[in-house]
Amino acid sequence: MFLLFLSAEIFAQGIARVSVDTLSTADKYVKIVIYDNMTWDSLTMPKPKHINSEQYDSDWVTTDHNAYRNFDIATLPDTIVLPLIEDSTDFCMPRIGFVYSKYGWRHGRAHTGSDIPLNVGDPVYSAFEGKVRYTGYCGGYGNLVVVRHANGLETYYGHLSKILVRENEPVDVGEAVGLGGSTGRSTGPHLHFETRYKGFPFDPETIVNWKDTTLRCDTLVLPRNKLNSTARYSSSSSSSSSASTVETGDGTYHIIRQGDTLSALARKYGTSVSKICSLNNNLTPNTVLQLGRKVRVR
Repeated sequence: MFLLFLSAEIFAQGIARVSVDTLSTADKYVKIVIYDNMTWDSLTMPKPKHINSEQYDSDWVTTDHNAYRNFDIATLPDTIVLPLIEDSTDFCMPRIGFVYSKYGWRHGRAHTGSDIPLNVGDPVYSAFEGKVRYTGYCGGYGNLVVVRHANGLETYYGHLSKILVRENEPVDVGEAVGLGGSTGRSTGPHLHFETRYKGFPFDPETIVNWKDTTLRCDTLVLPRNKLNSTARYSSSSSSSSSASTVETGDGTYHIIRQGDTLSALARKYGTSVSKICSLNNNLTPNTVLQLGRKVRVR
């Protein structure tokens, strides 16, 4: 408290300062910075850029993990298009590991997520930027966190030993939402990770490549009939076995195959997403990459 009383007077004298400590406040986006000359400042941290999206105002329920129990799936289009990321920094693996129990039917019961082994107390991260819609103990999920994202996607983080966030709180990509555990219907410590749209689950492996710790696509193109507990992701590719890189007199082109993303192409060819977009008419970071499309990369 002594520091707080001295701060204004000493700061006004223009004394050079070096920060020596940072203190948290009740608002996680406001920090108190302590300096070596016994002064202090409040520092406002940047909030996630999409937290005011209108997606957070529709069917926003904090008392039920499924906010869409009365939603009619027939009102959805046949194909749902969801932009996921603009660049690679917009995604974080919830937990690195292998999928030991996949999405689908298991022991006569629908298993609506991917199970990833971990140790009790390991941090579990938000896959995307978003806002916490639900936290609490929820039956078989045990301690559960549900995060809604600006595109309407929701991600579930179950069996946690401890919840680190609160309802209505914005979370950044890669922010820890809880600690791994074995609460609820669980035979050992693991993360139960779900992806849902309008309350309907789909296989998380549709978008997350657990083996390569990457996102499979920049933009998700999801047929409505995949929103059920039997439609497991298939890794089989329908693309041609011919070479995907084509050299011509005016540049280097890549033939789009299943799983290709702009960020992955940028890494492969040593360039950037913005540069690739500038080389191709009508191509933006949110463009759905159609199989077989020829994209100039250099």
